Amino acid sequence: MHPNILSRIGGTPLIQLSRIFRGADFHLYAKLESLNPGGSIKDRAAISIIRQGLATGEIKPDTVIIESSSGNMGIGLAQVCAYHRLRFICVIDPKTTANNIALLKAYGAEVDYVSEPDPQTGEYLQARISRVRELCETVPNSYWPDQYSNAYNQRAHLETMREIVEELGRVDYLFCATSTCGTVSGCAAYARAHGLGTKIVAVDAVGSVIFGGKPAKRLIPGHGAAVRPKLYQPELVDRSVHLTDMECVVGCRRLVREEAIMAGGSSGAVIMAVEHLKDEIEPGSNCVAILADRGERYLDTIYSDRWVEHYWGDLSHLWETRGERETCVTATF
Repeated sequence: MHPNILSRIGGTPLIQLSRIFRGADFHLYAKLESLNPGGSIKDRAAISIIRQGLATGEIKPDTVIIESSSGNMGIGLAQVCAYHRLRFICVIDPKTTANNIALLKAYGAEVDYVSEPDPQTGEYLQARISRVRELCETVPNSYWPDQYSNAYNQRAHLETMREIVEELGRVDYLFCATSTCGTVSGCAAYARAHGLGTKIVAVDAVGSVIFGGKPAKRLIPGHGAAVRPKLYQPELVDRSVHLTDMECVVGCRRLVREEAIMAGGSSGAVIMAVEHLKDEIEPGSNCVAILADRGERYLDTIYSDRWVEHYWGDLSHLWETRGERETCVTATF
């Protein structure tokens, strides 16, 4: 029995993936963050940040929460704010899907839309952050959680890694997508503090600048970033792997076809990162892939044949093959 919906955040299950890499001599487990009540791993960061703000008095009953989000963090904050009866303004951009906008509004969030990218960088993220700062200067009693630099984003994922270790025991490899770097840095910090010897693999997007990539257009929200977050801690990461948008699609389609798990775009990238490194993984290793969110939020994109064919043509042969390594190229937009 849980006292309220927020108490159900965390404690997500580990599921063994036994089909997607048939014949592999390592063990692969998925941490299903889609089973958080708000549908993603961002629930953990949202409650961690708001709980800390309430505890310190930075957030009061009349405080207005203002944050930039392409989807999951906004939805997580919308749920937490709805429970605490806090006004919430979410700054979004054209990449935010209609489904996510509907979810934000259903939770009672106000949506502030940035229609043009930042004139200097050409990126929507910077434009969203600038709009958040503008709103914070004009809206009385406002508070910016700033998921990109807030330490309580990272601290939330000390618990994520603790759950994995307590359930599985030895963790040899952890594959984690990156955006704000809260998840990967929090999990890695726990592993280092407890001397676990876990190899941390950060899964970044082609077109993201987090791990030194060249900036380029990306289609999958929440995978990679146009600005390196302040939570970026490269010393905690053993390896970074860059995956294309097309590989995200292929990974997602393979995951649902082989394991009946419908996960979001960054989860497809995580699965394909395992594919790229599978020949380097020591036999008998325990590997964990963090699957960050629900696939239902991508029905109009990743799981839409029309959308996929619009950008890349027919890719069905890539997710219908069994055990063959495929090379996916970056699409030209």
